[in-house]
Amino acid sequence: MAKRRSSRTPLTGRVALVAGATRGAGRGIARALGEAGATVYCTGRSVTGKPSPYGRPETIDETAAMITAAGGAAIALRVDHTNEDAVKALFRRITRAHKRLDIIVDSVAGEDPLMKRYGHLWQADPKTADAIFRQGLTSRIITAKHGALAMMPAKRGLIVEVTENDMLGGGGNPMAQAVKMAQKVLPLFWAAELAPHGITVMAITPGFLRSESMLQHFGVTEDNWRDAGKRDPNFLVSESPLFVGRAIAALAADPKVRDRTGMLVSSWELGRDYGLADYDGRRPDWGRHTIDFSVLPPAWIDLFRTGTSLEIKWLTTLAARTRKFRAKIPS
Repeated sequence: MAKRRSSRTPLTGRVALVAGATRGAGRGIARALGEAGATVYCTGRSVTGKPSPYGRPETIDETAAMITAAGGAAIALRVDHTNEDAVKALFRRITRAHKRLDIIVDSVAGEDPLMKRYGHLWQADPKTADAIFRQGLTSRIITAKHGALAMMPAKRGLIVEVTENDMLGGGGNPMAQAVKMAQKVLPLFWAAELAPHGITVMAITPGFLRSESMLQHFGVTEDNWRDAGKRDPNFLVSESPLFVGRAIAALAADPKVRDRTGMLVSSWELGRDYGLADYDGRRPDWGRHTIDFSVLPPAWIDLFRTGTSLEIKWLTTLAARTRKFRAKIPS
């Protein structure tokens, strides 16, 4: 007998793919979608016996095991999302097995070490550009392309790109900045293209994410993570990867999700809208947090001040131009 949906499992009967489900936000999102009742395909390159190219121990097999241990349904598949033939085969496998695909979340390369190397424009190392763009951007385009094709026959579906920051900017080197900005802007264009096909496309950012690598950076575990607040008080407002996952699960279950198509949203805004809590009952809200900038170098603060002022001017000008052009389009 088929499982019935309940208020706790609103995604029962739906099929989801989380690309980059190995660790961090991707793992939390996969777990939350499984928690909400969806059958979750967990893809990535790190499997048992073949560890991460980043030198980390997490695998997609572990992620799938967490979901099934909690009573959910998950399938781990090793897929290199920069390989178009592999991605085509992945979607063919999913649609043949289930005759549907409802949710795609792409978190590939969210913690790629190459994108975490900070540096100004004049310090950029172009030798890393091809790898950064291929892994962080081309893979996303390939996955969204074939995901959209898989969803089009049913004229429904949700595609979510996971990025960093709810403004235009994003940290890292110039190549990383280009990738993160594209992850926010491309869903806007794709939302317009896919509107006639009933497919919703969005970008989402978590808040201060308590990922495995961030816990390691602070020398703490999930059990004693608050101890890191002694080094960085902002960490006390951090969220587990499950929180952004619950935000996406709430979006997927919302019958009015199409009202948000093309938008860049945040875990904390969705947390407010849907009344969400993290696994420990906390309601992290990075947007309402008064950031303690004392932990940052003064040069960074100057950069943020100048950058945000320019961004406001840029966006205001662009919005005015766009309104003028929109007025010329026949109704």
